[in-house]
Amino acid sequence: MKIKVILLLIVFGTLALVRQNHLPDNFVYAKSIIPDLEVELRYYGSNNFVGDTIDGYHANRLIITKPTAQALKLVQAELQQQNLCLLVYDGYRPQRAVNHFIHWARDLSDTINKQQFYPDVVKRHLFRDGYIASQSGHSRGSTLDLTIIDANTLEPLDMGSPYDFFGEESWVDYAEISEKQKQNRQLLQTVMLKHGFRNYPKEWWHFTLRNEPFPDTYFDFEIK
Repeated sequence: MKIKVILLLIVFGTLALVRQNHLPDNFVYAKSIIPDLEVELRYYGSNNFVGDTIDGYHANRLIITKPTAQALKLVQAELQQQNLCLLVYDGYRPQRAVNHFIHWARDLSDTINKQQFYPDVVKRHLFRDGYIASQSGHSRGSTLDLTIIDANTLEPLDMGSPYDFFGEESWVDYAEISEKQKQNRQLLQTVMLKHGFRNYPKEWWHFTLRNEPFPDTYFDFEIK
């Protein structure tokens, strides 16, 4: 019996090791470094501008580069002092997911979630206006889409526009929102920039680690 138990431990231990090792060097599952991080990968489900699960997303597991996770841990720790924490909507994004967006954008008849995510944008202009591109910084592994939530209720702070909303309302400095919404955006900006991230000014939720380890490499391994 003791031999069987040892064999089982070896087998399951090997399987766990194989599962971890499918990641390229210097990539990690974010929760291995930040266990209490809240993750809701929007492209793993249908609550996104496409309205369907996106290619390459097979689990609600946030993958990012190790330096990104280490910096994000400092952000989480600082927010927790204010009874707040992070909710991450996306991190590493396979190139095949970007390709899925491209194919979707070219199908002008598919507008299932237009009213929710791009009510004022003509779909054929998504490329011209920069909402869809052939490559994404997310595929380099050091870019995150995230927000701040109440640590008790897990409710997101009001940022003045939904995540992934296509329009000027999502610009960091958009003026036509309330003072509280501006304060919430500024809090997110301040804490992320303090810990080594830079923001994309047209998306309040989008941050990239400064000195990212793979600035010129776009990965395409699946999220499992």
